[in-house]
Amino acid sequence: MRLQALRGGEEPRVAVGLIEGADSVAVRTEGTFEAADGRQLPPGAYRFEPCPGGIRCQGPSAFESQAIALTPVEPDTASFGIEATIGIDFHWEQKEIQRFRGGLKLALDGDDGLLVINEVAAETYLRSVVCSEMRASAPVELLKAHAVISRSWLLAQVEKRSRGAGATEVIAREDKHIRWTDQRAHTRFDVCADDHCQRYQGIGRIGSPEVDRAVVQTRGLVLSHEGTVCDTRYSKCCGGVTEDARTAWSDAAVAYLTPVADAMEAALPDPPLHDEAALRAFLAHPPKAFCNCSDPQILGHALNDYDLATRDFFRWQVRLDAREAGGLVSAKLGTDLGRIIRLQAVERGLSGRMKRLRIDGEKGSLVIGKELEIRRALSSSHLLSSAFVVDCEGPAERPDAFVLRGAGWGHGVGLCQIGAAVMAYSGFEHQEILGHYYPGTSLMLAYG
Repeated sequence: MRLQALRGGEEPRVAVGLIEGADSVAVRTEGTFEAADGRQLPPGAYRFEPCPGGIRCQGPSAFESQAIALTPVEPDTASFGIEATIGIDFHWEQKEIQRFRGGLKLALDGDDGLLVINEVAAETYLRSVVCSEMRASAPVELLKAHAVISRSWLLAQVEKRSRGAGATEVIAREDKHIRWTDQRAHTRFDVCADDHCQRYQGIGRIGSPEVDRAVVQTRGLVLSHEGTVCDTRYSKCCGGVTEDARTAWSDAAVAYLTPVADAMEAALPDPPLHDEAALRAFLAHPPKAFCNCSDPQILGHALNDYDLATRDFFRWQVRLDAREAGGLVSAKLGTDLGRIIRLQAVERGLSGRMKRLRIDGEKGSLVIGKELEIRRALSSSHLLSSAFVVDCEGPAERPDAFVLRGAGWGHGVGLCQIGAAVMAYSGFEHQEILGHYYPGTSLMLAYG
């Protein structure tokens, strides 16, 4: 992988949305913070809540303001802690106390909620992202690869937001429901802190010199394609083949987000996995793949605890009661199809992930997509992926239940995190990992 001509930009600052719509927010500061009016807030426990005049601050310093912006007096040592929810809407959702460097902003969010934003230097943000997505004890070449793609993704999203791109498309007709979100439609900050953007869980995750080394040694480096910073998507486990970006998001092709077999110099399956019979064979008899890993040492060093709780990520199975399926569709999509009698793939990508799914019920039919909406509609949280086949229990014309047999965890586009971890443990350098998952890209220095 070659390094393109350098750019001479400056390290950006990032506005990260930590909490939206909160009734109140408890914050504990370590170090002194300064408000926009010059007021000094000593270390301590504070509570912020909406009030008729804007926002009320209670604690060692008490005041009211229309909006609050706090800047650390000593930014290298000061921090603030809040309780945050991680894995929002996913099966690993949980609350934890997180600490952050940088500035703290609070603004009204709607009529009676609070928006909490952390303003932080990009490289500080990335130190947290890398070890929020992967464990800090992961191999340094994996950490370097992740630093590059997390930085690339960040800059690509900031650029999209600057031109107002990347909202949600919804096609809602009587017989069709197609929904995808290329980027969360954030208007008051650059990125959020959770899986819907990329995980940013504070400085408490930063626990090894390897993380610092990985970020420092790749400082400012991004992946580029034809001189443009790449929108480097990634997911937890591709299941053996990565997916095309068009299966998950816009129908516009992205040259470097195309399917690859998750093994060195391996061809894509033939026949391709958008064929039902080929996918069934692929699920039952998977080929060698980097992400086909059950080694507890590799996984334990590469994945954080909440990810380790998901064991069957390469191949998985879910049983869905027919009546339960109807209830889920009604609750998630707002369409009452009654008891579900058939689930049929309409269109798949080359990893086997569904782009369109037809749902037949006793009260009607609906075609839904794209992949995330399919995962969302058939689970109380989300299915691990949309790369699944469907078998029936009971009478074929009116099944009692559906058995979903699937592969992978996530949308499958771009870098496969577990596959990349295995590559790093196998001795591959970060440039080789990046070249494998993002073909045709180059390294470029976005800022020094």
